[in-house]
Amino acid sequence: MKLLILDRDGVINYDSDDYIKSLEEWIPLPGAIRALAQLSQAGWTIAIATNQSGIARGYYPLSTLHAMHQRLRDLVAEQGGELGLIVYCPHGPDDGCACRKPKPGMLEQIAEYYDVNLTGVWFVGDSSSDLNTALAVGCQPVLVKTGKGLRTLAKPLPQGTLVFDDLAAVASQLISL
Repeated sequence: MKLLILDRDGVINYDSDDYIKSLEEWIPLPGAIRALAQLSQAGWTIAIATNQSGIARGYYPLSTLHAMHQRLRDLVAEQGGELGLIVYCPHGPDDGCACRKPKPGMLEQIAEYYDVNLTGVWFVGDSSSDLNTALAVGCQPVLVKTGKGLRTLAKPLPQGTLVFDDLAAVASQLISL
């Protein structure tokens, strides 16, 4: 199985320091939907692992998160692709859960769901917590310069981190392998 794991906000859609709180605020980044569809058509299984503490903070209900994810699935399907498992952490930073990145719970859930070892699987994110989560389970950390990516790039990166302009560039690289 060719598995690719992605963060959501800042990788697939625009991010906001004020949180993405509504379906109207959930706006795909240029080229991201097409990249997802192309990866799917090339035989990649795409899973998403996303922190969504806005739920715990009361900024939006779970139904809004599900609507965002359904919109994402619909847009990818319109381009002839398909998304796999989407896991999310609804907890706040002080809730002590095992799933909030940089803890590895969501990636472990993906590994269990697909019954795969994550060693070497690319995990694409835009933050240090994404990169550290990747390392915690043996994934290949991949940074995109979208979202918080440029801020993250200004800090020391984990050794071996791959850096791409955006999700479309990641897709182009993986499809050419």
